[in-house]
Amino acid sequence: MYWAAIYALFLYPIIYIFPAYAANGAPVLFGGGKPLDMKRKLMGKRIFGDHKTVRGTVSSLACGIIVGAIYYPFLHYMLPIAVMLTIGANFGDLLGSFIKRRLAFKPGKSFPVMDQYGFFIFALLFSFWLGHMPGVYGLAFLVVLTGAMHVLTNIGANRLKLKEVPW
Repeated sequence: MYWAAIYALFLYPIIYIFPAYAANGAPVLFGGGKPLDMKRKLMGKRIFGDHKTVRGTVSSLACGIIVGAIYYPFLHYMLPIAVMLTIGANFGDLLGSFIKRRLAFKPGKSFPVMDQYGFFIFALLFSFWLGHMPGVYGLAFLVVLTGAMHVLTNIGANRLKLKEVPW
């Protein structure tokens, strides 16, 4: 009985969201290179900025979908969910950068809430219609986990010189 509760509250939510986490973290490891916006401007401001790159976006999409492919033999319904989580995570991250450029945030400047949860919120919104979403308590756990993981992984990436800033 306890194992079912642990699975529903903690394990399944992590399994569910992991493609989005992989997609969000991949650009730190595999990104760099040419800017996704090709240095184009919209109303005098960069569309996304130098930190959103072609290689980072492609690696993000690839990693999230690869996680879904690994899940497929065990949880076949997760492949389309992983694809949508990955697309949603990328959309949320790019939307955050787009908004930061419109608000004249300097590159690398922290944008509280959007930096931590933009990818997460849009990943869930994009995948919601496919079903199998964790329950309310599982989602609450993921909100807390995502906030904590964001802080810890960014500090670690900064100390390993993978990121310029610790946020």
